[in-house]
Amino acid sequence: MTTVAAYAAPAAKAPLERTTIERRAVGESDVLIDIKFAGICHSDIHQVREGWGEAIFPMVPGHEIAGVVSQVGSGVTKFAVGDRVGVGCMVDSCRECENCRKGLEQYCLQGMVGTYNAVGRDGEPTYGGYSEKVVVDENFVVRVPDGLPLDVAAPLLCAGITTYSPLRHWNAGPGKKVAVIGLGGLGHMAVKIAHAMGAEVTVLSQSLRKKDDGLKLGADHYYATSDPKTFEELAGTLDLIVSTVSAPMDFGALLALLKVDGAMVNVGAPEEPVAFNLFSLMLGRKSLAGSAIGGIAETQEMLDFCAEHGIGAEIELIRAEQVNEAYERVLSSDVRYRFVIDTATI
Repeated sequence: MTTVAAYAAPAAKAPLERTTIERRAVGESDVLIDIKFAGICHSDIHQVREGWGEAIFPMVPGHEIAGVVSQVGSGVTKFAVGDRVGVGCMVDSCRECENCRKGLEQYCLQGMVGTYNAVGRDGEPTYGGYSEKVVVDENFVVRVPDGLPLDVAAPLLCAGITTYSPLRHWNAGPGKKVAVIGLGGLGHMAVKIAHAMGAEVTVLSQSLRKKDDGLKLGADHYYATSDPKTFEELAGTLDLIVSTVSAPMDFGALLALLKVDGAMVNVGAPEEPVAFNLFSLMLGRKSLAGSAIGGIAETQEMLDFCAEHGIGAEIELIRAEQVNEAYERVLSSDVRYRFVIDTATI
C-alpha cells in the first residue's frame, strides 16, 4: 500500500478538500502511474453531488488521467517505466462476457468498474485522478503518443473518447452532415474530431456567443437553437446529431432536423427523465440512441487519431486548490473548454 495526497469530497455536495488515500500495492499485472494532469469532467460534478444517484464517499473524482509509468508488476508486458500513459473512465471489467470479448468493456454485462465511485473486484472502493498516483491493471491503461502533450491529452480520456466513439460508430466522414449540440468540454472535442474525420460540421448552441470559437475549432456552420428559424432552415438535412448537453431538450424539434434514417446520439446525461412523441422517430425511420465512452482498444485508436491530426483539448490549467471554484465555473459555462488540474499542486 502507498499513501498519496488527493482531493476528495468527504460527503455528498460537500466541497472537495485535500486529504490522503491508500493505493494498493503494485500487483503482477499492475502499473503504477505518477499522475501529471487530471481533467475535470461535468460527470465529476454530477457524482460528487449525487445527481445520478447514491454515491460512495469519501470520493476522489477524476477519470481523465495522464501521467508517466513509475513502476510495473512482474507480469506486465505492455508498458515500461517512463512510458507516457492515460487512464479513462474505467479500470476493470469482467473480461469474459460477450461485450468484453468484443472490446466493448464499457458495456460489460457484469458492469464495468469505474475509475472512481465504484467498487473494484477486490471489494475496495476506487479513487480517481485528483491525486498524485494511481495503480491500474495494464489492460485498462492506454499509451499517449509522443506527439500529444500530456496536459491537452488528459481530457481525451473521457471527452475525446465519448465523442469519438459515436462519430466512428455512426460513420461520420466525407459526405455526412453532422451536428453537435453544445460547445463545451465534450462538444468542442466532437467538433474537432468530426471535422478531422471529414464530415460537414454544424454546431447547435443556445446562442451565437461562441460562434467564432466554433468556426475556429472546425465547424462549417453555427446556429442558435433559441432562434426558431434554425429549425426551419435545417429541417430534414442532417445525417447525425451528437448531443453533448446534460439538460432537458425538445427532442421532437431536434429529431425533425434529421434526414430519413438519421440518428441522434446522446452522450450528455440529464439527471431527469426525458419525454418525446414517438412519431418523431417513426416519421423518417429515425433513431434516438445513447453512447458511453469507448472500449480500451477504441480509446487507443482515438488517441492515435488525435495525435495524427494534431488534436488536443482546449484547456485552462488550474492548481488543485482551485477545484471547487472550477466546479462552479463549469456549472455556469465559464470555461473554454476543459479545466485540467496540474497534479504537482496537490
